Amino acid sequence: MKQLILMRHGKSSWDYDVSDKDRPLKERGIEDAHLVSQTFKLHAPKIDFAFSSPANRALHTSMIFVRNLDFDLSNFRVDASLYDFSGQSVRQFVESLDNSLDIVAIFGHNYAFTSLANTWGDQYIENVPTAGLVHITFGVDNWSEIAKGTTKQIVFPKHLKK
Repeated sequence: MKQLILMRHGKSSWDYDVSDKDRPLKERGIEDAHLVSQTFKLHAPKIDFAFSSPANRALHTSMIFVRNLDFDLSNFRVDASLYDFSGQSVRQFVESLDNSLDIVAIFGHNYAFTSLANTWGDQYIENVPTAGLVHITFGVDNWSEIAKGTTKQIVFPKHLKK
């Protein structure tokens, strides 16, 4: 059985004159990434591998997440195909994952993550917010065969704040 954890990057800042890839997280983005990852950790499966978009905001979010889960960084890689907003490149990336990996976390962007969460999961999600996490399970043994799975867990920052 394959499991995919999609986590959108935290809230980013537009306060700097930098390229889209170089935009940093806002303080709220950092706090939300900590909050979501610490909540996820309470019931998290053992992740085999994690991948991040090379965008600064996604990479920073992924580092917060993996640190909070005491994740072994030798099982982490940045992949340019995750810097995708349509979802097409992310879909191809996931479907071509090594089948020896059963539980994978990826860190990236919208519209891609909302689209894929709705394509692959069984719960409609209007929008995966910044620092939002969606955990989907699939009853197949090959990544190339994933289709409609089961949305196992949704962790959004707004659900965790009072």
